[in-house]
Amino acid sequence: MKLIATGAEAEILQDGNSIVKKRIKKSYRLPEIDIKLRKFRTRREAKLIEDLNRINFPSPKLLELSEKNNEIKMEFLKGKLLKNILNKNNCAKLCKELGEKIGALHKNNIIHGDLTTSNMIYFKNKIYFIDFGLSFYSAKIEDKAVDLHLCKQALQSKHSKIWEKCFKAVMQGYNKVNTDSKLIYDRLNIVEQRGRYKKKSLGS
Repeated sequence: MKLIATGAEAEILQDGNSIVKKRIKKSYRLPEIDIKLRKFRTRREAKLIEDLNRINFPSPKLLELSEKNNEIKMEFLKGKLLKNILNKNNCAKLCKELGEKIGALHKNNIIHGDLTTSNMIYFKNKIYFIDFGLSFYSAKIEDKAVDLHLCKQALQSKHSKIWEKCFKAVMQGYNKVNTDSKLIYDRLNIVEQRGRYKKKSLGS
């Protein structure tokens, strides 16, 4: 197996046409807590991917779960990271599709938790989502608004010259598929106002 990435929580290894995500030990945690936490997060992520596969959401197929080794084996998507191909000419089209996909997640009460273009792969002419390590289930309007807020921040950070056009297209796609979009958009404004108030308070 070939190590292709190392994150805060896990190592990502390529094994032929599959990817293995292995959660790594954390020495700063008590061993018994570390074991339980890694098992719980591995099991939760595998279940979520399995549910995504069931509803035909564009994400890697779950191939195998090893709770003993805290490993998830998934399909390898041989595509390009969205962050590397998003530009001013294609951003409206791609981000509208992105918004539709986020809307579909939220319609199924799934919060991704890390909506950056580094966690999206353009494969077989459509956008696939990867890395569900921070994902969870929630029907709360607040959680869906925060998910969108994180997406907006990621676009501002990684695609600063086109982020406004990108996020406008994201919301167009989102509104198309999510019947609660008005409520969620209103809450998004509240979330952003809270963020601005905190920054102002810290700066005063």
